[in-house]
Amino acid sequence: MGTGIVATAGASMPGLHAPATFVWALDAALLVFLVVAAVRRWTWTTVREQLADPVMAQFWGAPPMALMTVGTGALLLGSDWIGLPAALALDWTLWTLGTVFGLATSVLVPLRMIGSGERAFGGWLMPVVPPMVSAASGALLAQHLPEGPFRQAMVLGCYALFGVSLFATMVIVPQIWQRLVQHGLGAASTVPTLWIVLGPLGQSITAANLLSGVHVLPGQAAFGVLYGTITWGFALLWVATAATVTVRTARRGLPFALTWWSFVFPLGTLVTGTSALAARVPSPMFTGVAVVLYVGLVLAWITVALRTLGSSRTGASKPAVPPPVQAVRGTALPATGSA
Repeated sequence: MGTGIVATAGASMPGLHAPATFVWALDAALLVFLVVAAVRRWTWTTVREQLADPVMAQFWGAPPMALMTVGTGALLLGSDWIGLPAALALDWTLWTLGTVFGLATSVLVPLRMIGSGERAFGGWLMPVVPPMVSAASGALLAQHLPEGPFRQAMVLGCYALFGVSLFATMVIVPQIWQRLVQHGLGAASTVPTLWIVLGPLGQSITAANLLSGVHVLPGQAAFGVLYGTITWGFALLWVATAATVTVRTARRGLPFALTWWSFVFPLGTLVTGTSALAARVPSPMFTGVAVVLYVGLVLAWITVALRTLGSSRTGASKPAVPPPVQAVRGTALPATGSA
């Protein structure tokens, strides 16, 4: 996810198509490696244990988003190397798998939380964001469909997926804010997850404007710009809030955990959303902000990737998992994430 969004966000940046293609290739290789490693190491017992845990279960939203991010990169960037037909076939396959997987997490994981008594944190958004990623990725696929009923059905389906994620987000974000107001920030390891709120916000801006480019319904273009601009304003407010909290926490000590990947993918969705707005409304403001955000995205990715590699070599990240999982009963979360 984190590596893939650097590639897909870079696809819209002038002069970065070639470098972004290499990042996509790296991301595709990482996906293959992680899938093989997961198949070799995971058992049904491990899966059931993670799904039974009210904290670990949230992060099952990451795999479907990772699949679709690689698929979108194949269409936007990989087609230069593997050809458009192969890129479309790969994207359709990963989009279908990711959409089915994501719909499952958006239903099953929230159901798991009913009556659990757990406090909301940013990770609660993870299982409900995949349908929004499906909406944005599906809009790109719909552009390659011939005009007719199937194309219209694809677009309408993407709008439905958009709604699944949007309204789930509208239910969860107030709970996260209420927890912050009533119980404070909690453990430092929870702070990066505040950035996850940007995920559904930025991805919804991207989806709304990409869907507006597939003309099958009246008023699509207006909806994309109006919804996107309004949501973009709130997203920038959240950036300011999350950045302030992060800086304050860092001054006291912000220990590295894999939750630092929360700094990357959500910010990347805001880059793609801002770029999508800039494509619809030629404006120096949107273009300039997109460039600034992308620079921040690359810096965040480099920082987190290097810290992840360093922790992998020393094994420092392994002991960090159990304590936060136990602490979540009060405030914290597991030191997990997705590259």
